[in-house]
Amino acid sequence: MYNPYAGGLRGRGARLVGRVLAALHHGGHRAAAFPTDGPGSAGGIAQARIHAGADLILALGGDGTLNEILPGVVHSGVPVGIVPAGTANVLARELGLGTGTLRVARRLSELEPRRIALGLLRAEPGQNERYFALMTGVGFDAHIVYRLNLGLKSKMGEVAYFLAAARQFGRTLEQFEVEVDGTRRRCSFALATRVRNYAGHLEIAQKASLVKDDFEVVLFEGNSTWRHYLKYMTAILTGRTSSIQGISFARAQKLTLSAADDPRVYVQVDGEYAGRLPATIEIVPGALSLLMPPVYPRLR
Repeated sequence: MYNPYAGGLRGRGARLVGRVLAALHHGGHRAAAFPTDGPGSAGGIAQARIHAGADLILALGGDGTLNEILPGVVHSGVPVGIVPAGTANVLARELGLGTGTLRVARRLSELEPRRIALGLLRAEPGQNERYFALMTGVGFDAHIVYRLNLGLKSKMGEVAYFLAAARQFGRTLEQFEVEVDGTRRRCSFALATRVRNYAGHLEIAQKASLVKDDFEVVLFEGNSTWRHYLKYMTAILTGRTSSIQGISFARAQKLTLSAADDPRVYVQVDGEYAGRLPATIEIVPGALSLLMPPVYPRLR
């Protein structure tokens, strides 16, 4: 399955899909391509292919493409794999696959399915359930995702996110409360992540892993972009988050986030807008069979 609008498919979708299919066929795999036809359609397409007998679902695109497939494959037992062709390709980087679309397609036979946990978000409005493979961000980064210029993202890829982040400086950030293992903390950015990689080239979490049945939770205190977040961004860029006052780490299987006084506290999952507070985030063990290199569990 592929998203015709994913970052790496812009302007060359049909040609790249054809080359990926050729690489898969050369490796002895029988494969067919199915495009998504709009937001929210991927899960239904994946489910239909499984009912038709598919024994593997490949997501050709970015992390958002994989996220949209999840409702159709969760608890199915049919493995899912990623062939990176998106903007940030966080999952492919996390697994050590790299971002070369054809290179990953050619390596498919080297990968093995492994049962992993997924995250499950319930957020306003409506407390609809949303599965995610990588992370949920609440507050600062979700505001960036919510305000992101999609046209600029289409043209500039990852650079659009950094430009959107730069525009946040000068704002007073909205704060909210997070309950983790019975302890309540006030912050302006909460990250519950299953991966160490963030936004493609950065690393915030220290010990997150897809093969663990929990989140690494990173909380950022303070509401000043100049006084607090300039320091935080510098720490992230230099890999010193663990030593900076105002950033705290925890491990948890569930988080509860209270409604904020300001309604502009948004939530993102796997880089896509997913609602507002209040919300709960929890682990669902063994929910997905994911193709990964055999060495990944030992590395993490």
